[in-house]
Amino acid sequence: MFTNIKVLILFLFSSTTIFAQEFQGVATYKTQRKLDIQIDSTQVGGMQDQLMAMLKKQFEKTYTLTFNKAESIYKEDESLAPPSTGSSMVFISSAGGSGELYKNIKSQRYVQQSDLLGKVFLIKDALKTSPWKLHADTKNIGEYSCYKATLEREVDSDALSDEGSKKTQTITAWYTPQIPVSNGPEEFQGLPGLILELSYDSQTILCSKVLLNPTKQITIKEPTSGTNVTQNEFEAIMVKKMKEMESQYRRDDTDGHSFKIEIGN
Repeated sequence: MFTNIKVLILFLFSSTTIFAQEFQGVATYKTQRKLDIQIDSTQVGGMQDQLMAMLKKQFEKTYTLTFNKAESIYKEDESLAPPSTGSSMVFISSAGGSGELYKNIKSQRYVQQSDLLGKVFLIKDALKTSPWKLHADTKNIGEYSCYKATLEREVDSDALSDEGSKKTQTITAWYTPQIPVSNGPEEFQGLPGLILELSYDSQTILCSKVLLNPTKQITIKEPTSGTNVTQNEFEAIMVKKMKEMESQYRRDDTDGHSFKIEIGN
């Protein structure tokens, strides 16, 4: 009798270990940003509505987070990405958040593959330990019960400023312990459950669908192509490029038909 119980306990332990190793899923996120922009109609003529539609489309995107217990890949859904309009408008994210983002929760590191004006960079750095503050507030997102967490961090108030001015940014997250993965969209992670909703500044990232343990095995591959840089090195390169574009814009702005729009941080 004792032997049978021992065998059963070992079997249950092995099954639990296997489940933990194979636990995986795909979460779909949609981004939205509130745009409070006043556009001078004398600058854009009859293109005001078209310009606002382009800006709205730029910030309303769909991303997928493919994850297991240890790793994840976060990237834009290419099948839903808006086609090129042939416009001369150029967008540069000051956060460097384009391309694939690979995170390894176990080894606390990340690799961001990012295309900056046609050149591919491979940003390799350590994941930051975020001092999340857990709250008792709860709400349901779909079928999942979620808890609130907040995080405050210092960010640059103006990426192009040489004065190094900072502002305090508050991030609000809603995570669910029902999906026991310490992960989430963008660079955010470190909570006792998958983050299903995230908001900061005027942007909201909301999970619209979760597929857990699909029948087809998920493969997570770390990006390997691109010029290796750290996060600080990439941000310095990006600021330099933004300043070059700013300078070029000022030189070219002689016909009265060009204009610039700055949005948020």
